[in-house]
Amino acid sequence: MDPITILLGIFLLFLVATILSGFYTVDTAEAAVIQRFGKFVRIAAPGLNFKTPWFEQVAGRVNLRVQQFKVEVETKTQDNVFVKVMVSVQYQVIQTKVYAAYYKLQSPGDQITSYVFDSVRSNVPKMNLDDVFEKKDDIADAVKRELTTVMDDFGYAIIKALVTDVDPDPKVKSAMNDINAAQREQVAAQARGEAEKILKVKQAEAEAESKALQGKGIANQRRAIIDGLRESVEAFKQSIEGASAKDVMALVLMTQYFDTLKEIGAQDKSNTIFMPNSPAAMSDYLQQIMSVVTGNQVSEKTKSASAGS
Repeated sequence: MDPITILLGIFLLFLVATILSGFYTVDTAEAAVIQRFGKFVRIAAPGLNFKTPWFEQVAGRVNLRVQQFKVEVETKTQDNVFVKVMVSVQYQVIQTKVYAAYYKLQSPGDQITSYVFDSVRSNVPKMNLDDVFEKKDDIADAVKRELTTVMDDFGYAIIKALVTDVDPDPKVKSAMNDINAAQREQVAAQARGEAEKILKVKQAEAEAESKALQGKGIANQRRAIIDGLRESVEAFKQSIEGASAKDVMALVLMTQYFDTLKEIGAQDKSNTIFMPNSPAAMSDYLQQIMSVVTGNQVSEKTKSASAGS
């Protein structure tokens, strides 16, 4: 084969390889930094791009996605409690400031960490421990404001700053749990006391109502007895000539007396009752009962007279 043909083929292959080496791709949500002999030339957009072979090169690629960086800061509160504050910072390279993000700042994570430490340690020591838990959003907003002011010059936008965790010393955490448990027990005890109070009030109301109904029942029972006795006396007087109301009452009282003795004797645990067995025993019983009734009537009339005077 002719040497000139061989050299020409080699040259064509070299030329094709050189041209093909100038093509490169940039992924979506990414930017490529192009330099010529170490000097910045342009920012390449996503897609297929071409650079001058041998003269230009891709110096680096910048991620345009939202990224997250976590920082753990240990500091002390106003009431002298050491806490660990976990802060998550979401940031993104500004598309129009890729040059600044690539050339001005070598390590964005270290820069963010420094400013988060500074912001947290300047805000948390002004708060008590309880306020740190309640005002996490205020701490996060302060971190975001400070980072936004600084990182914007370096081509980074701070999307969000979040205080994801506040972890006090284990002894303090245990004490807080004890306080919380004691408060809950106090509330539970108060609730139980109120429930017992309501129960006792309801029992008292039920008992009062029961006694009122019982009293009405006894009164109705006595009224029925009186009505029955009145009817019995009238019927007895009409059946037996010459019988007076006093005689009828004496007979009724004696009947009730013996009925009572019968009931006592029917009980299993009743005591022994000694009764006189003389022929005049019946008359003595009647006189004793009538004297009690008469005495009660006299007492009632005396009370009525005193009240009338």
